[in-house]
Amino acid sequence: MTRIGYARVSTRDQHPEVQKIRLESAGCARVFEDKASGKLASRPQWDACLAYLREGDTLVCVRLDRIGRSVSNLIAVVQNLAEHKVDLVVIEQGLDTTTAAGRMMFHVLAAMAEFEHDLISERTRDGLAATTARGRNGGRKPSLKPYQVEHARVLLDARPKTHSVKQVAAELGVSRQTLYRALEAAR
Repeated sequence: MTRIGYARVSTRDQHPEVQKIRLESAGCARVFEDKASGKLASRPQWDACLAYLREGDTLVCVRLDRIGRSVSNLIAVVQNLAEHKVDLVVIEQGLDTTTAAGRMMFHVLAAMAEFEHDLISERTRDGLAATTARGRNGGRKPSLKPYQVEHARVLLDARPKTHSVKQVAAELGVSRQTLYRALEAAR
């Protein structure tokens, strides 16, 4: 059962020494340090830290935002740690999954995050329904206007054949597939 620390600063101008000192005083045998934005999915030392952790180890960090990009990402990280039987201690937030109270606190935070996600989904559905009720459909606007589609049809239906689909598409500034879709939708 080894305590492994992880420190991260967001920019090259910041220094992780304060975090490192706190992690070492918390009993960490080894500390991994990254100088990278928390928004990055892949951080070299974070990946190395996760690969280094073994069953029974405890990952220690100064604050939760040092290890996760969002609440949902934090939940995924802690669940991954739990699957590998690795505990988590967060010094500043007092979160310690080695205790029953710490695990309960984490589950409360996870439930709140799930609730927040559900609210966002409901608001999105409500917004889309309101937009549809006002007569607007979602999605991208058509690449070709109706008069352009009609012009393309005239050129392609001309006898003798004067333009290929490729030429008409190039003239209209779209791909052949876009032209085919527009012609099909206009039928």
